[in-house]
Order: sequence, then C-alpha cells, then structure tokens
Amino acid sequence: MQQFDLRVLAREMVDQARTKGAVMAEAYGLEAKELSIEVAGGQVETMTQAEDRGLGVRVFRDDRMGYAFTTDLTRVALQATVDRALANAAWTGEDVHHRLPGKAAAYPRVDTLDQVIGQTSIEAKIELAKTVEATAKAADPRVKITERSAYQDSEYTVSVVNSAGVDVAYRGAYLGVYIYLVAEENGDNQTGFAMAYSRRLAGIDPVKVGREAAAKAVRMLGAKPVATRRMPVVCDPFVTTQLLGILAPGLTAEAVQKGKSLFAGKTGQMVVSPLISLIDDGCLDGGIGSAPFDGEGVPTSRTVLIGQGRLNAFLHNTYTATKAGQVSTGNGVRGSFKGTPEVGTTNFFLEAGAQSPEQLLGQISEGLYVTELMGVHTANPISGDFSLGAAGLLIENGQLTRAVRGVAIAGNLLTMLNAVDGVGNDLTFFSSRGAPTVRLKELPVSGT
Repeated sequence: MQQFDLRVLAREMVDQARTKGAVMAEAYGLEAKELSIEVAGGQVETMTQAEDRGLGVRVFRDDRMGYAFTTDLTRVALQATVDRALANAAWTGEDVHHRLPGKAAAYPRVDTLDQVIGQTSIEAKIELAKTVEATAKAADPRVKITERSAYQDSEYTVSVVNSAGVDVAYRGAYLGVYIYLVAEENGDNQTGFAMAYSRRLAGIDPVKVGREAAAKAVRMLGAKPVATRRMPVVCDPFVTTQLLGILAPGLTAEAVQKGKSLFAGKTGQMVVSPLISLIDDGCLDGGIGSAPFDGEGVPTSRTVLIGQGRLNAFLHNTYTATKAGQVSTGNGVRGSFKGTPEVGTTNFFLEAGAQSPEQLLGQISEGLYVTELMGVHTANPISGDFSLGAAGLLIENGQLTRAVRGVAIAGNLLTMLNAVDGVGNDLTFFSSRGAPTVRLKELPVSGT
C-alpha cells in the first residue's frame, strides 16, 4: 500500500483553504491499523486486520464552520474536500465562538508507542489469546464454555495542522486481551469475564486474566436473591467504573452549555462525599487515553473535576472554553478523521483511597458486594436517576459468603455518591476509565 505523509498533506489542505477564502482552517489526519483475534477451544475462530487512513478539514468563514473528510489522498481529491468544506460552511449557523487554538509553548512528554507491539508476530499474539482461554479452563473444572477469548491491538499516527500555528504529530499503540466464559454446576450456569489493556506488550499478563474470569464465574454458581432491605453496599472496581461512565458526560462543559448536566450551576459546591476525587488526566503515564495533545492540537492536562467532594471544573475543548471565557483543558476528543472534535474524557478515574478492599469489607456485619450491574445504559445521565439489576456476593461479618443474583438497586447517582464512606486503594483501569473499590454506607436493595 502506498504510504502518505498525512502531516504534509494536512499542511497543503490548510494552505489551500486559506487561499480559497477561509479565515481559519484546520486539517486532522489519522492513520490506523487494528488487529483482532478471537479463539475458542484452542483454535482461532476469527482474525480481522483493518486499516483506516484519511484527512478531515475544518474551515471557518463569516463565523460559520464547514467540515469535510476524505480517504482518497490524491491531490485532486484533497482539493475537492477543501471545496466541499467551504461549501458546507455556507449552510451552517453563525457562531462568534468558533476559534482554533494557537501553537503551544510546550507539550507534555507522553510515552505512547511501544514498538514491540508492532514487531511481535501474529502467531505470538494468537498465543496470548489461547493462553487466556487455557488458563481459565485449567483454573476450575466447572469452567465449561468459552464464549470469546480475544486479543486486539491498534497502532496509529495522528497529525493536526491549523492556520493558527499548530503543526504536530505523534504515534501511538495499545493492546488488550479479554475473555467471556461460562461455568456450570448442577444445572446452574454463570458467566465470568476479565480484561486487561496496556500501552506495553509486557504489561499484559494473560494468565492473570484467565484466572480472574474463571474465579468470577465460579463464585457466582448457586446465586440466589436476598430479602428486600437497606444495607451497606460495596462496589467492586468494575462496577464503580460503570457508574463513572454515567457521570462522565455531565462533567463536560458541552453538556453544561446545552443544559444537559446534573452538575450545572454547582461549581464550588460539595456535590458528593468528601472521600471522592474525580480526575481526568490526558498525560497519565501508561494511560490508554494519554496523548501529548488532543484532537485540536491543544496540550493534554490533568484536570481535577471533583476534589474531595467539591466540584472544581468541567472539561473543555476550544469552542466550549471560548464560550465560557476559559481555556481548553485539552479534551477536544476525536475518534476519527470523519468528525469534528467533541468534548470528552481521556483517562478518567476516581482517585484511590487509603483502605484495602479487605478493610472496607471487614467493617460490615451484613451487606452486599456488587460485582455486576445490568441495564447501565438505562440510567439517566442528566438527572442521575437509575434503577439497575445487580449481582454479587453477600457480606457477613466482614467476609464474602454466598452468591446473590436477582436483586435491584435504585436511586440517584449523586445521592448514592454522597453515601460513600470508604474508598479502596486498589485503583484499577478498564481501558481508559478506572476506579477502586467503593463502600456505600447504605442503599436500598430490592430482592424477594
């Protein structure tokens, strides 16, 4: 396949746009290769390799923005793409807040590329997925079915050039393994899963992932409901991370400005338990969401959104920052060259506390350790209201005892987070979001 230097082509597109009447112009280039391998029964079931390459151009004229993109990188096609973007600008509304960021004085040093990932053979990558499955099956004879054991990776190059002086590029890569399986005993079937993602090949332990998934499935065998009651609830890191996913959109300035945030108008106020600090860090060492700059070429940064329960800030891209009279936090995210930068999280996490998970459990005479939530997508991110199915393990005298399934928890997310009275020291990331174990003083649990 012919190789193109997207950064050079991006410069040409910006120059063409300015020549043709754009007051401001930006070109964003992405070149990505992705590999996905799935195995079952020790055999490769599917293997997919995909490549994506293209450029998108934003132009601004008369306070109107136009956008167009292309995967055809011939100069004729690039010129036509610029023309389409300029034509599209005529049909958009005027907005005086349109801006492009200028060249930054410095960008954070972020190690985003482990070249070993690209140099490793496909056979070795298949073996990683096979090892996950084999380990899971060997961990317990009750593990009967592998729904999916997989390896995936991505290598990419990002380029951003604009008429205000931004001219930057970086290369990145990450990889991950995951498994979904089923354990069976006495006619009862329970599922288990585990995953691990890393910026480095050496950061993946397939044996650990396989054992974790098996343990999760086996411990849920024989699960039964509990009687309806109010009780202390402990959420494991994955469950806490799921709940953070509901919160994340409301912590963007875009949601606030559109009237779709449950945090609107609360800056400076205590909004959750003082034990909670929520952080977005685009330059976190080893973070899957880390990069030296965002989708607009703005340096990434660490933003303490909620510090010890107090709402401090929102995430911004250049547009929302200009509208609010602030500066971008480096959160102009783009998943592709096919769209304009939105406001989103990078590495978003709940900061670890001082107590171990065992200490959090040890102080509970009777409670519920939640390991799974069902229907998270139904939670209302604007009001924070939710009603979700749950499963986990009963806590009795500080110990995890029998499996629990067929219960539900309901309430409001902010009310729930105000009930947090313990945060674990086991911060765990699931791709680019993470959380530790969290204990809630009390929550209504609906069962039998």
